[in-house]
Amino acid sequence: MLAKVRLFVAVLWAGSLWTVGYLVAPTLFATLSDRVLAGQIAGSMFHAEAMLSLGCALALLVLLQFATPDWTPKRRRTVLALIAAMALGTVVSHFGLQPMMADLKAAAGPGGVMESAGKERFGMLHGVSSVIYLVQSLLAGWLIVKQ
Repeated sequence: MLAKVRLFVAVLWAGSLWTVGYLVAPTLFATLSDRVLAGQIAGSMFHAEAMLSLGCALALLVLLQFATPDWTPKRRRTVLALIAAMALGTVVSHFGLQPMMADLKAAAGPGGVMESAGKERFGMLHGVSSVIYLVQSLLAGWLIVKQ
């Protein structure tokens, strides 16, 4: 039973990453003519996804500790490393990069017009965040396979 719970949590985590990052956010920007509104909605979705990610990481850590008696130490270490790397990606992106991006948006003012240096810095931060998200998404597939 707990093996099924582990798999469910891993699939929930992976599915949330894949759905928000590769379906919802692109659809918002493709559908809404107001890019600021699309960004706000996407930001809310990514916030919810980050909180879900941290919850899934915690649940998997507990399940890893108590629901894997038949696993080899190597498998347990591999899954622990996957969970840790994915959770670290969430922490770095959501609590590190996203606040910096929000500060740049706030500095742009109500019209949302950024100076050239602000646009460049925002683009760089967004790019780093996107790479972290891609790595998390790939690791999520590996996490499912290792369950």
